[in-house]
Amino acid sequence: MKKLSFPAFLFTFLLLLLFWMLLTGQIADIFRGGFSWQILAAGILVCGAAALFCGRFFAHEELRLLLQPKRLGALLVYCLAVFPWELIRFNVDMAVRAFSPGLPKKSGIVKIPTALTSEYALSMLANSITLTPGTLTVDIVTEDGKNYFYIHWIDVASDDPEEAAQAIKGRLEKWIGRIWS
Repeated sequence: MKKLSFPAFLFTFLLLLLFWMLLTGQIADIFRGGFSWQILAAGILVCGAAALFCGRFFAHEELRLLLQPKRLGALLVYCLAVFPWELIRFNVDMAVRAFSPGLPKKSGIVKIPTALTSEYALSMLANSITLTPGTLTVDIVTEDGKNYFYIHWIDVASDDPEEAAQAIKGRLEKWIGRIWS
């Protein structure tokens, strides 16, 4: 069994405590002057216990990469510009398809290659693809040392894996590679 490291515990604890404070309204109360030390103490105990049990599964040493300003900057650009743009692009495409019932539709599952190798990068790309309308990541497989995604695509525009990969992944893979590779 994987041993819990202190950085993994600390990261998990701080993230859980942030969510605790958001859910209990403590962050808003700080600005209003009605902060409750009892709720914070309960949150520290609950989040500490949860971090002890799940920290080894949640946070890996790879998270240290985000401490590098270049990678953190790439993450911010991805979250604030790149992914929202792709999300808008796919939403417009789906709106056109919804309001144009005469358009031919050819849904199916396509297998697309990816150059990404880290678990965080593969998970981030899979989730990004799934969050964009019209696509759903079905599986991630490794064959002959290379990673592939199986994607259910609402309108298969190409049977060629490289063309399909470019149409689905767009700029997402490049930016995720900047963050995690």
